[in-house]
Amino acid sequence: MSEHRARILDGKAIAQKVRDEVKQEVTALFHQGVTPGLAVIVVGDDPASHIYVRNKGRACHEVGITVFDHSLPAQTTAAELQALIHSLNADARVHGILLQLPIPAGLPASELLDQIDPLKDVDGLLAANVGRLWLGRPRFVPCTPLGVMRILAEAQTQLAGARAVVVGRSILVGRPMAALLLSADATVTICHSKSRDLAERIAEADIVVAAIGKPQAIAGRFIKPGATVIDVGINRLADGRLVGDVEFSVALERAAAITPVPGGVGPLTIAMLLHNTVLAAKIRHGLVAA
Repeated sequence: MSEHRARILDGKAIAQKVRDEVKQEVTALFHQGVTPGLAVIVVGDDPASHIYVRNKGRACHEVGITVFDHSLPAQTTAAELQALIHSLNADARVHGILLQLPIPAGLPASELLDQIDPLKDVDGLLAANVGRLWLGRPRFVPCTPLGVMRILAEAQTQLAGARAVVVGRSILVGRPMAALLLSADATVTICHSKSRDLAERIAEADIVVAAIGKPQAIAGRFIKPGATVIDVGINRLADGRLVGDVEFSVALERAAAITPVPGGVGPLTIAMLLHNTVLAAKIRHGLVAA
């Protein structure tokens, strides 16, 4: 058994730092007559969605962001949702709009997301904001990848010239994560379910961002000694334990730094939503360029 132990990156502590910064910004905005507002739409009775929405609401209240809750029944039609989004686009009190995913089957999620004003797209999912990200001129960046970048910054991880492997290609995490690392001058490889030689790619990586949603799918032995491992996955096992996408116990003995699950990336996701909502308020009131 190796005596080496990686530094465990405390996402809760970093998230609290972000929240404290956001609270200061909200206070400064309040003195300028601006109260940031976030509208949250949740459709149906998915228990996980309601927990997320409750946590987001609590976090907003703690920093002084006003929350406009719209909890709708599963029978809500696309036309009703579209009308709500249009009314929120026009509401000057609302700076950010969040459509909590997943929405019930049968509702066209991408078409509904496209109805959101790009200047209120605090999830960073609209084509206008995705395009800006890939052009290196980001406005709103999806919250989880933005949180990962903050963790890497707090860990003082050298990104320029580093080999980074992102495992996963979702629009929420994998793709924007690759764009952010590329903009930070890392050499980026995206791997996914169809990738060959996954172990070999990971073994070359100075930075591994795991976001595939499969429990412990990345064996700890794949990790290059001295690498930084960011585990975005959160999976519940049959015995109730929460684990990431990386085999933590073995990776801990090889990596230089690693995020735990839970308590790693998760807390940053909500913290960065707060950050994006404040940014949206600043843009709306002409305090920063759009």
